[in-house]
Amino acid sequence: MSLIKPRTLSGFRDYLPSVMIPREALMQTAREVFRSYGFAPIDTPTLEYLEVLSGKGSDETDRQIYRFQDNGGREVGMRFDLTVPLARFAAQHIGVLGTPFKRYHIAPVWRGERPQKGRYREFVQCDFDTIGTESVLADIEAVAVINGLLQAIGFDRFTISINNRAVLTGLLEHLGLADKSVPVLRSLDKLAKIGREKTATEMCEAAEIDPSQAEAVLKLAECDGDAESIFSQLPEVTGGNELAASGIDRLQQIYQGAVASGVPANRLKVDVSIARGLDYYTGVIFETTLDDLPTIGSVCSGGRYDNLAGIYTKQHLPGIGASLGLDRLLAAMEQLNLLPTASTPAPVFVAYFDKDFRDDYLRLAANLRTAGIKTEVYPDAKKLGAQLKYADSHGFTAAIIAGGNEWNESRVQVKTLATQDKQDIAYSHESPDDLVAALNAIVN
Repeated sequence: MSLIKPRTLSGFRDYLPSVMIPREALMQTAREVFRSYGFAPIDTPTLEYLEVLSGKGSDETDRQIYRFQDNGGREVGMRFDLTVPLARFAAQHIGVLGTPFKRYHIAPVWRGERPQKGRYREFVQCDFDTIGTESVLADIEAVAVINGLLQAIGFDRFTISINNRAVLTGLLEHLGLADKSVPVLRSLDKLAKIGREKTATEMCEAAEIDPSQAEAVLKLAECDGDAESIFSQLPEVTGGNELAASGIDRLQQIYQGAVASGVPANRLKVDVSIARGLDYYTGVIFETTLDDLPTIGSVCSGGRYDNLAGIYTKQHLPGIGASLGLDRLLAAMEQLNLLPTASTPAPVFVAYFDKDFRDDYLRLAANLRTAGIKTEVYPDAKKLGAQLKYADSHGFTAAIIAGGNEWNESRVQVKTLATQDKQDIAYSHESPDDLVAALNAIVN
């Protein structure tokens, strides 16, 4: 029988322990931040009826949906994000959940798009959303959560860009282009990637508008400066449109409320050029970039979608939320050398090299785990040098060494692997406190 070559599909990846450990840590950090604001966990199926997913994001996401017929002949698709399934979920269960309903959801999604750096066809999203309220406080809280999330992960230098789709939509109303909003906004969303000239050309072709109208949209997108300066420019640029004026006012409230919530003003940027490519956004939208690696794109994006659930229910269920791009953020941390190198979650290694004391090694490890110290025991009684080489290569913090002499004298040797420092610590199975204290000092 010939061997099958082991390989992964393009756009998919395996996660080795050295990446999976920080990946799980990021998920846990996200859970803790979401829970601190009162968001509750939910889960939904990987597969949805195709009609639930298609036509909800954009033409592009429709093309990217993994779709097929299941064994029962039903047309199904794999979720491309967690927001559309949430809208279906809310419409189905809101009678039991009540409003406002705050949820978080950490799960994989699938998109059949072209793979690139930090972008895969299967990736995990960490979403949080509030359903059932149009309050500006929910918008403000979303900004505060994004800020708290990036801070908790360990970043200081990042920018949260905010805009309001109502400002853009109001301008299009003023220009007589209300029915062209989808192609115009999709083209505008590419401004940072393809530049002004190509964006104007695409806008004219895709939306069938004239160059003067495209110029007016780009003039809005190019409003720049600090928040106060931008807010002063917007009324004139949007032609005094009523919808745009309400969008500007709400944007100001969100900015001021976010600062009041503890988000540093230097992390907030009013950017009326961002549009977000998904069609379901109706109000405030967010994009978060790392100041030290802006080219990797937004690592936490989202916005307000007040009409999405209307596809599934007559009950008005407005929503606001954002999604942390976990794998993109991990790729950024990898590039910035911010990932730990350890390939073990246990900081303490117990060398096992004297078979006569096997049970003592096991009892020692059990005592340490009872004290809350993650500990691994080497499974084979090999030479000490080979075991310590293993410990070094896997990123353990400390190694415990004990042979017959040490066990008979009620002591063990603790070696700090990074510095090679050694110390003898009194130890017995009945009194492990000295060893626990020494290890906690090294590990923490």
